[in-house]
Amino acid sequence: MATRAPDPSPQGPRPMRLLRDAVTPRAALVMFGVLLLQLGFALSYMGAFHDPKPHGLRVAVVAPPAVQQQAVAKLDALPGDPVDASPAADEAQARQLLLDRGTDAAALIDPARDRDTLLVASAAGTSVSDTAARIAQTIEQTQGRQVTVQDVRPPAKGDSRGLSSFYLVLSWTIGGYLAASALNMVSGSPRPAPARTAVRLAAMLPYAFVSGIGGALIVGPLLSCLPGAFWELTGIGTLVVFASGVVGVAMQRLLGTIGLGLTIVLFTILGNPSSGGVYPAALLPPFWRAIGQALPPGAGTTVVRNTVYFDGAATAGAVWVLIAWTAGGILVALAASFLLPARPAIAASTGPAPDAV
Repeated sequence: MATRAPDPSPQGPRPMRLLRDAVTPRAALVMFGVLLLQLGFALSYMGAFHDPKPHGLRVAVVAPPAVQQQAVAKLDALPGDPVDASPAADEAQARQLLLDRGTDAAALIDPARDRDTLLVASAAGTSVSDTAARIAQTIEQTQGRQVTVQDVRPPAKGDSRGLSSFYLVLSWTIGGYLAASALNMVSGSPRPAPARTAVRLAAMLPYAFVSGIGGALIVGPLLSCLPGAFWELTGIGTLVVFASGVVGVAMQRLLGTIGLGLTIVLFTILGNPSSGGVYPAALLPPFWRAIGQALPPGAGTTVVRNTVYFDGAATAGAVWVLIAWTAGGILVALAASFLLPARPAIAASTGPAPDAV
């Protein structure tokens, strides 16, 4: 019976050689990085969404002076601090607070009747409006009273759950940093010279503008998710995509492929669940509540939603957040291009490597 001769290769049996050829140490390291991103994605989203509980839900209280302070104190004393109550002079002021995004709900209490009214603006997020209604109904039932819920600003017909703002900004932010990644791969060296970095940053601007127009067309004329404010949405989209893109350029300028992973962590793993798009800040755990509006997805969602539904109320801070990320990304990318040495591109063939700029 013939026996197989031992593999003479110093690299071991053929299956092991194939494994080493197919899965290099660099590939294994990249796979490990992807695993960390995957687990981080699950942890962040599940951590933010698995058990939403209200905390500091802003409620304006309108009631006769004799009972108003008592009602405010009772709401503030609820276990777990789900409500942050404050007095309002009258129904007109309460409605204006809702439209100016100065409150999440308004309770109109009439001691002369057995029914009170809760004003909400579900265009700002149906989850917070539903939560406010449940809290009010629970309180009223314990007192033998009833509550009528009035929605003073519902979302558009094509935006039934008020999530279109969130998904629009999600598409813009992902598109921005993926475009930056594409520039990095196509142009060769992950650490280009200053001129090339400047060109990359400049290239992101027309891409951002086209992305803004495209997003505005989809949610407006095409699907009627967020009708109206076409050019305002175009401008917002341009800023969101440009901010995401220049941060992507800066991160990859500093760290190469690892920079792309860090950008994904900031914009997608941390930024999306904390943005207030699915659950507003009042329903998120403390960590996500604290970081949400400081990151571009949260700021962008706020600007889009408040521009479309609330005439641009309470958007200045969010716009400045986007501007700060944009300016920071540009400055870091340019500074790194001057301070860090360029690394030669790895040639894909036997020809010469691309010229360094």
